[in-house]
Amino acid sequence: MRSTRYNARWWWLTGSGAFAIAALMLMQVRPLQAQQKPIVPLGPPSTLPGAGQGTVLDRVVAVVNDDLILESDVDEEQRFESIEPYRTTDENRSRERTVRRLIDRDLIAQQAELEKQDTAVSDKELDAQIMTLRKDIPTCKQYHCETDAGWKKYLGDHGFTVEEFRNRWRQRMELLNFIEVRFRNGSQISDAEIKTYYEKTMLPEYAKRNATPPKLETIAPRIEEVLLQQQVGNLLRDWLKSLRAQGRVRIMSPDEVAP
Repeated sequence: MRSTRYNARWWWLTGSGAFAIAALMLMQVRPLQAQQKPIVPLGPPSTLPGAGQGTVLDRVVAVVNDDLILESDVDEEQRFESIEPYRTTDENRSRERTVRRLIDRDLIAQQAELEKQDTAVSDKELDAQIMTLRKDIPTCKQYHCETDAGWKKYLGDHGFTVEEFRNRWRQRMELLNFIEVRFRNGSQISDAEIKTYYEKTMLPEYAKRNATPPKLETIAPRIEEVLLQQQVGNLLRDWLKSLRAQGRVRIMSPDEVAP
């Protein structure tokens, strides 16, 4: 039985995880402390005391324990999602899925605050990831994002300042660190499992393509990563189900007033 430190960053960034929650950490990530937002009433502006003609108020779309998810959070999440390079397919970018991703991330962030894990990200680590992003975002090329001016222009056209984006990406990295610390312990794959995957999954695929498969010893580390993705993905999915069941999570209807 081999024991390998699970690389959560690789798993999230490639989008190769075994479950749909893989998109959770790729977009906007809230800070790892409980958010205290002003409570904003729901309902049409005309029904709100003191609302003038044409007044537009931010609407509560979900309540996650003591945290509120607002309509502006959903809009910002979708706007952020539209620029990141590891995006999910169009069918996974519906408003409903966005709301559920925000709910899941709020639940994780609340637990991260309670558990007080060391998830700090250094400026050097942050700078390195952002530099990679500037090279990987396809639409960045026309802006010449390799230059600071081009990167600033690109972010500005998508509604973000350089500092706002930097803060959000740091928060994202911190949340990934929390996931890695919490779930990597005990995650291990045996040599027998790797061999089984190679023989029953990989070899048939290469045979279909009439291609020569790599030798087991050369591809074993990659297979181990894939199996770890599946294992840790299942653990995270089950954990989120438990958090939803134990917490107070409520998605609000458009005409409902926040409690």
